[in-house]
Amino acid sequence: MSKSVLINSFLVGTVAIAVAGAAITPGDIAEAQSSKAANSAEPKAQAQASEEKLDGTIFHAQVLLDRAGFSPGVIDGLKGTSFDHAVKGFQEARGLQVTGELDNATRAALLQDKAPSVRRLRIDESDARGPFTPIPKEPEEQAKMERLAYRNLLEKVAEKFHTTPATIIALNSPSMALRAGTVLRLPNVLPSSRSYEGVKPDVAQLLSDLNISGSQPKAERVVVDKSEKVVRVFGQGDRLIAQFPATLGSEKDPLPLGNWKVNTIAYNPPFKYQPQLFWDVKDTEKEQMLPPGPNGPVGIAWIDLNREHIGIHGTNSPETIKRAESHGCVRLTNWDVARLSRMIGNGMKVVFQA
Repeated sequence: MSKSVLINSFLVGTVAIAVAGAAITPGDIAEAQSSKAANSAEPKAQAQASEEKLDGTIFHAQVLLDRAGFSPGVIDGLKGTSFDHAVKGFQEARGLQVTGELDNATRAALLQDKAPSVRRLRIDESDARGPFTPIPKEPEEQAKMERLAYRNLLEKVAEKFHTTPATIIALNSPSMALRAGTVLRLPNVLPSSRSYEGVKPDVAQLLSDLNISGSQPKAERVVVDKSEKVVRVFGQGDRLIAQFPATLGSEKDPLPLGNWKVNTIAYNPPFKYQPQLFWDVKDTEKEQMLPPGPNGPVGIAWIDLNREHIGIHGTNSPETIKRAESHGCVRLTNWDVARLSRMIGNGMKVVFQA
């Protein structure tokens, strides 16, 4: 049985989309979401996205905020704290009254970008070929793998377009055959440039795969704000130029407040799993060197700071940003940490503030 989901866009009007209870394939949604939802403080939020009425006004605003550099986290058409803070950041940057509400002045400013909320795009052969693989739960089993890759094509496409598997189904059809050549309606986060100067070809491909524009504003400093759980990026003249929602520390591993600086930036890093550094892991477990990949503990990038064991990094669970806890580090979605990495450089000042 199908359910109707109404998308009320403030640009394109109302569109009805049928969403059935079945997944695209029996295991696709479960593989893409189950382990991630288990780590979330709101584990039902992801599943609800395919059943609730997706608000097209929120959805389009999320797309435009993402394009402007004020990330709402995952683009899912649902209002929440990440969206509210993204609106606040955008309002501050544009000299608007900072309310966190999508008022007329904010809509008008967003709509200076004439981009529609979705694009019809064909799945490329290079995306469809994978590799795709199940991810075992235990670190000792993960350590045997060559790469912690995407579990399936649905998960890969969702991350590429800064959204969730449930949202892709809501925008399309659960009965479609997801493969090379399939045409999908997807959030319009295509970059203005795919020219990535100063990086190796494999890093350029990684950035392109995440739809990160090669044209990014340059930062002067970065502020990690504990109270609002955001990373704020300031450019020339101390102007706010970007903002990203973040997961910041926990009660047992609090964010180390103070002034730090960027040591290095590593893409597709392996991860040294050290049980003694995690309060929720038994010290008797063995250390493991986990392979790189988007489903690794630190995602696709690690921005190392001059504080031991502390960095800004990606995640294998983008839908948990702001809803979960970290072990003292600053966790962003993979696409947001990739974008941040192109704005900063070694030696840049990073302030952790309450």
